[in-house]
Amino acid sequence: MVKRTEQRGFSLIELMIVIGIIGILAAIAYPNYQEYIIKSNRAAAQAQMMDIANRQQQFLLVNRTYATTEGQLNYALPSDLTGKYTVTVAANNAAAPPTFTITFTAAGTQLSDGPLTLNSQGVKTPTAKW
Repeated sequence: MVKRTEQRGFSLIELMIVIGIIGILAAIAYPNYQEYIIKSNRAAAQAQMMDIANRQQQFLLVNRTYATTEGQLNYALPSDLTGKYTVTVAANNAAAPPTFTITFTAAGTQLSDGPLTLNSQGVKTPTAKW
């Protein structure tokens, strides 16, 4: 009588099925992860915009005009947002009352997000992203 030995381990077909399932899960999860990162960076940018707006109001109280550059506000973009956004601070001090607009323009890996703006009246655009 021939003795059969039991083989242990996985067959090639079982291994390929598992790899296929992992591939499908990764294909679904990766785009969701990328969107989560974009939203997280956007939230950080929005917080920075609110900080700049606060600094603008403080600058107005002291100088009776809005700052025309972020340097006048002693502001520097945090390192976690560097390369993801560029900052523009524009002020119209000739208007009555004076106004300002803060624009964060997406760049690099954040490029698909588009620009964010906040003005001195508190108007935030695009509204869908706030």
